[in-house]
Amino acid sequence: MELASYSDYAVRLVNTEEPARNKDRLTSVEAVKALFGPSQQMARRVTDADVTRFRNVRGRLRAVFEAADSGDHVLAVDLLNSLLMEFPVSPQISGHDYLDDTGRPDWHMHLADHPSNASAGYAAIASMGLAFHLTEHGPERLGLCQAAPCRNAYLDTSTNRSRRYCSDRCATRANVAAYRARKRLEAETSAGSGRTAVTAQDSLAPSEV
Repeated sequence: MELASYSDYAVRLVNTEEPARNKDRLTSVEAVKALFGPSQQMARRVTDADVTRFRNVRGRLRAVFEAADSGDHVLAVDLLNSLLMEFPVSPQISGHDYLDDTGRPDWHMHLADHPSNASAGYAAIASMGLAFHLTEHGPERLGLCQAAPCRNAYLDTSTNRSRRYCSDRCATRANVAAYRARKRLEAETSAGSGRTAVTAQDSLAPSEV
């Protein structure tokens, strides 16, 4: 697994909350466990206390995305560095996957955590993954969805650095809204021009006979 791929852990956690809609899906142990995906060994350590701890980490990760999205890249890096210092990891070489029938291992770097609780382990992996993504692609590749009221986090991996939305659904919704706004403006402009023409015609003095 590429180390930058761990950045998905950060996105997954941040997007459990929709501040503009006052929605929060991180309300139970089961919701926290779901964040780990196939990493069931890590998920087994989750307790009730982790729900609050995960929410705290989520807020700090969202602050990183907000700073990067606003263009304050120095702040984004400082915030992420503080997470890395608080939640360290130990890089290890892993070879549990195989390329072929010969048993040749697919050696790759793996992030091993040794925390006392599940939230610290998740925070360590998410922060390190986000740090690798930021240094490889640049802080401007960390964004927040521009389709209001959605403010989901996303990682821009497009070739031309043009991503603005967290999903195709939000992109479509934003494009439809923009299209309708243009049509309303065109209709209002056309109606205004028509009223101006009528007013101008009515103001003309009758021709003398």
